[in-house]
Amino acid sequence: MSLSSPVEPEGIRIGSLEVSVQGKWVTVPSLNIDGNLLTVRGKWIRVAALHDEEWLETVLTDPELCIGKLKKMGQPCSDIFTFTQMLPATAPRYDYPLEWVSVAAADVRDFKDWWEKLPQETRKNVRRAERRDVVIRLHEFNDELVRGIADVQNETPVRQGRRYPHYGKTLDQVKKDHSGFVDRSDFICAYSGSEFIGFLKLVYRGHVASILQLNSKMSHYDKRPSNALLAKAVDLCASKGVSYLTYGKFNYGNKSDSSLRNFKVRNGFAEILLPRFYVPLTAWGRFCVRAKLYRGLTGILPSYVITTLVGARARWYSYQETLMSRCSLMPERPNRDRQMERSNPPAGSNPLVNPPPPPQESGQLL
Repeated sequence: MSLSSPVEPEGIRIGSLEVSVQGKWVTVPSLNIDGNLLTVRGKWIRVAALHDEEWLETVLTDPELCIGKLKKMGQPCSDIFTFTQMLPATAPRYDYPLEWVSVAAADVRDFKDWWEKLPQETRKNVRRAERRDVVIRLHEFNDELVRGIADVQNETPVRQGRRYPHYGKTLDQVKKDHSGFVDRSDFICAYSGSEFIGFLKLVYRGHVASILQLNSKMSHYDKRPSNALLAKAVDLCASKGVSYLTYGKFNYGNKSDSSLRNFKVRNGFAEILLPRFYVPLTAWGRFCVRAKLYRGLTGILPSYVITTLVGARARWYSYQETLMSRCSLMPERPNRDRQMERSNPPAGSNPLVNPPPPPQESGQLL
C-alpha cells in the first residue's frame, strides 16, 4: 500500500517506516501529524495508530487534531484511527467507539507488598534460582549482550506450542531487534556460572514500566531463571518510583486460557481493562467498527474453537520436533555404501543376457 497519491494537508508528512511484526521487519506507510508519528497497517482494513504506542512515555494528547487532519486528506489513507489510554487512566476520556483492552499489570510501588501477595510456589521458585546459583545482574547494551540473547533465542525453534519467530536470527538481526528505547531500558540478565541463560528487557515509560521481552533457556528451566528475572524487575521498578509493571496482554481476544497467562498470574499480574478507541474515517471503516472486524480471528472466533486450533497447532509442532529428532539420531550411511546399491536388475540391463552376480559374503565389497 502506498501513500504517495493522497493530498498532504498542512501539518502532515507522508512517508514509510520499518516496523517489527511478529519478529520480522517490514516497511509500512507512515504519517507524521504535527509531531505524532503514525503507521498504517492492514490490507483489507487499513488501521492508523501511533508508532510503538505501547512503549511510549506519553499518550496522544490531542486525538481530535489527528482525526481532523486524517479526514482532510484528499484520498483517505486509512479506514480507522485507533488510540488508547495509559495506566492509571482506566475511565474513558473520549466519546468514540471503544473496546476494552485486557492488560496484564502488577502494582510494583512496594516490593515487599508484591512479594507477600505471591503464591508460595512462586516465592519458592525465586529462592530455588538463588540456591541453584543463578546470578541476576544488569548488562549494558553491547555485542556481548547481543551474543547472549541470540544464544537463548536460538536454543529451540518452538516455544509455547508454536513456531518461535526469533529462532535462527543472526547477531545483526538480534541487535536491530533490541536497539530501540535503549536510553530508557534495563537489560536484566540471568547467568549460571559463566553461561548466559536468560534475559528480560524492561522499558521505562514514566510511572509505568513494560516488559518488552522475557526469555530463558529451556535447558535451565529447573533453575527457574524467569522467576528470578521478574523479581529483579519488580525490585528495580520499586526503587525507581514506578507504579505499574505491564507484561503484554492478560487475555488475547477470546483465547481464555494459556500457559503464559497462568505464569503471569503466579507472578503477581492481574487484568486491568484500558479503553482503546476506534474512530472510523471512511464508510468501510464505519462498517468495520460496527461489525468489530478489527478484532481479528482471536477476537471473533469462539473460545472453544481457538482452544481447539491452538491445541492442534501445538500437537503439529510437537510431531514435527519428534520427526526432526528421530532424523538427527539416524546414523548417516557412508557414501561407499550408498554407491554399492544397485537396482535389481540394473537400469537398462537385460537379466536374461546379464544375470545378476551371486550373493557376496558378509563383509565383502562388490
